[in-house]
Order: sequence, then C-alpha cells, then structure tokens
Amino acid sequence: MKTCAFTGHRLKGLGYPESDERCTALKEKLRSLIVKLIEEEGVTHFISGMAQGVDMYAAEIVLELKKQYPQITLECAIPYERQAARWSAALRNRYFSIAEHCDKETMLQRQYTRDCYWNRNKYMADHADMVLAVCNMRLDSGSKKTVYMAMRRVKPVWLVAPDTLELSVI
Repeated sequence: MKTCAFTGHRLKGLGYPESDERCTALKEKLRSLIVKLIEEEGVTHFISGMAQGVDMYAAEIVLELKKQYPQITLECAIPYERQAARWSAALRNRYFSIAEHCDKETMLQRQYTRDCYWNRNKYMADHADMVLAVCNMRLDSGSKKTVYMAMRRVKPVWLVAPDTLELSVI
C-alpha cells in the first residue's frame, strides 16, 4: 500500500476565500493530482490532517473519488479530540461528515497541547510515502514544517504554489 499525506494552508494562508474562483481552480488542481497519484504512482491510501482549507478539500476529493476508485482509502489524522469545537457550524458539519465517511480515524491525543499539531504533522510525515502540499514556502507555517519533515525523511513532495498552482516535485 502506497500512502500520500496532504498538507496545506488554511484559507488565510491561501490568500483567497473559498468562494473565489482561485479556490475552485485549486480544488480542480488537487483533484487532477490525486487522480494522477492513484493512476500513475499507485497511491491507495491518503492521510488528511483535517485542518480547514487544503486538508479538508483534499479529503473531500478522496471521498468523492472512492466511487471511481474503490481501492483507495482515507485516513483522518486528528491532532486532538476537540479540533473542530470552535469552528463555525458549517465547517464542523463538513469536518464530521469527512470523519464519518473516512476509512480510518487516528486520534493523536485527547487533549490540546502546544505541540499537538506538530505531533500530527510528524505522524503524517512518518506514515506517508510521499506528501502532496499546497504551500507558500516563504511563509512560516505548519505546512512548510511538514514539507521539511518529509524531505528530511527523503520522501517525495509534490508542492503546489497556492498563487500560481504550479507544481514542483522535490
């Protein structure tokens, strides 16, 4: 089983709202790359960190693609039990829908700690064979740190620039 983890910015880091046409284009790009990972790279297992933005977009795409590719699975790597507790009702509903339909839910810890997101990112870098990231590498972010974790583990990273949607494989 070949595994790919997703990491990427939340909406603020992307620089555009979900209603923007750039977000629609990003989701289309993610979908085409996920299909390529399945068809050309043999990826069958995906891990989402379940953060708002890219993590949830990618998870929703995988769940949608399961109809076409029944062999693929989705794992939700949840940093702590109440991750979505303070989100809007609409975002919480999306979050819980993804968690309900995923194949595996990994709860990294029950309570929030200052390093719970780092622990989640480390889990994903350790358990993935590769990473698909939507990340502006000029910003200091958890996604950037996850990219570097994967690179230190000599795992391929497919890096999408959030502004141009250009792909770099590093």
